Amino acid sequence: MGKYILKRIVQFIPVFLGVTLILFALENIVPGDPIKLMAGEKKLDAQTELNLRVTYHLVETDDSGNVVYDESGNPVETPLWKRYIMYVGGLVQGDLGTSYQRKGQAVADILLSKYPYTIKLAVVAIILETIIGIGAGMISAIKRYSFWDVLVTLVTSILVAMPAFWLGMLLQLFFGVVLKNATGDAFYLPVSADFSPYAEFQGWVYYILPAVTLAAVSTAYTARIMRSQLLEVMNQDYIRTARAKGLSRRSVIWHHALKNALIPVVTYIGNDFGAMMAGAILTETVFNWPGVGNETYRAISQRDWPIVLGSVTVIVVLVMVINLIVDVSYAFLDPRIRFDNSGKEN
Repeated sequence: MGKYILKRIVQFIPVFLGVTLILFALENIVPGDPIKLMAGEKKLDAQTELNLRVTYHLVETDDSGNVVYDESGNPVETPLWKRYIMYVGGLVQGDLGTSYQRKGQAVADILLSKYPYTIKLAVVAIILETIIGIGAGMISAIKRYSFWDVLVTLVTSILVAMPAFWLGMLLQLFFGVVLKNATGDAFYLPVSADFSPYAEFQGWVYYILPAVTLAAVSTAYTARIMRSQLLEVMNQDYIRTARAKGLSRRSVIWHHALKNALIPVVTYIGNDFGAMMAGAILTETVFNWPGVGNETYRAISQRDWPIVLGSVTVIVVLVMVINLIVDVSYAFLDPRIRFDNSGKEN
């Protein structure tokens, strides 16, 4: 098991380098001068502009920190390959760059201040997805062709076809406007997160609508996967053998069928949790959630590329780590799955 984990960690290196190379290329392909983006409508004097280019490694400097000029007297631009090496070196040390629009604030500090809100929202959403999705899928499989099976199939079909931003707006309209007008504050739920310095944002009630919106589509898929997998497992030979031994239906499902049926479900939920941890841009934007997704949306609209690239880099690392955790969890769910000393699954 240890060698398998080490092997997977080593495999992260080429993936990480490939992603960073693509991101770096995209940053340099996008039209626009980053220094002029930072200045906005202000006009910088030549010396200030040159100092900024030195700070962001856009021009070459010698060992003493002096700007290198060409024969025409113009600053020499730093080669792309050299900037990429400095970019990766900074990433390895946790330096994600500096924001263009946030007064030179470090991207790592910005993301660290936003991730607690995204993590809390993702945890609430994944709990809803796990409990409701697995529960609904089990009921649908056990009560096959019954009213409950039809109901689960109908609801999941509607949720899968419903865009997340539209569902969020519907929830805002219903709980924030219709119910409030009808019942006052009795059933009112906050439709937008207030994260001003003086707001008491931490109340659990703020998480309800965003978490439901974030988990809705994923819950529908989880229920469908759980239903199909449980029905497939229930037709396996070892399940028939367990029944032939006289075990009750409940015992067969809970002690024999459920663990094997959960493997694809755990894979989906694990990957989905990684996506949620990355920040759901649509959900966080609709509910004005102070998380990474909303911050990324603002950065895109302001063309603040260091924040965009930094958040994507963090997303890639999170997804790789969560995928590793999901793969390792297979051995605990299904005793037939083990990893030998060479790191191979058997």
